[in-house]
Amino acid sequence: MSGQPGRNVVFFGATKGMGRSLARLMAARGDRLFLLGRDPEDLERSARDLEVRAGAESGSMGHAAADLMKPEGFSAALDAAGEALGSIHVVVITAGVFAAQDDLEADPDRVKWMLDINFTHTILFCEEARKRLLASGGGSLVVFSSVAGDRGRKPVAIYGASKAGLSFYLESLDHKFRDQGLITLDVKPGFVKTGMTAGLKPPPFAGEPEAVARQVMKAIDKKKPLLYTPFPWGWIMWVIRTLPRFVMRRLGF
Repeated sequence: MSGQPGRNVVFFGATKGMGRSLARLMAARGDRLFLLGRDPEDLERSARDLEVRAGAESGSMGHAAADLMKPEGFSAALDAAGEALGSIHVVVITAGVFAAQDDLEADPDRVKWMLDINFTHTILFCEEARKRLLASGGGSLVVFSSVAGDRGRKPVAIYGASKAGLSFYLESLDHKFRDQGLITLDVKPGFVKTGMTAGLKPPPFAGEPEAVARQVMKAIDKKKPLLYTPFPWGWIMWVIRTLPRFVMRRLGF
């Protein structure tokens, strides 16, 4: 079921950016979504928007409160999703945060905030989702990480570390549980024009959220374990991973 339209999808982060674009595409093709997030008004607006795009009746796209800073609520949120959907075939997590390296170095509390959201609490949520998917015979766990986690780089030392740890975890899940039916997809976007990157100068290969969402949806259907997106970023990161350390010390990117 995890590779076909018409699936039941729990979506954490469908109200903004790449998550919103992916949720709209999935709803339009017939997937049934249940939204998780921390802002009730955003969730309500997004649910009604998805219903219109899906041609579904009002109230068919449910939602519940979940906050990546409050892991004690993860289990109840997933229980609410399971009850509303009947069964869960796919869990998508696009939620995350970004902050500039200089700002993080100046504020230890902000460092903890980022590491908690992007690494510790995202993994805790994944663990809750993993157990439920395996208990029902399997399904897809789709998590947005970042190319920033592929190599230590000056401007994203802390952000990149949070994403590197997350990707390490997702790869380990794929190794351990794929033969039990858990399909883990680690999505590694490069620069994408979203609210998270507003104010930053886009590089030549910057992507648009909808184009990225289409690539992600194809990767889900093909049960891929890893996706670099937009397309050139796989090759870009291959080059960066092969650069000697003394070269990386001289570069400012």
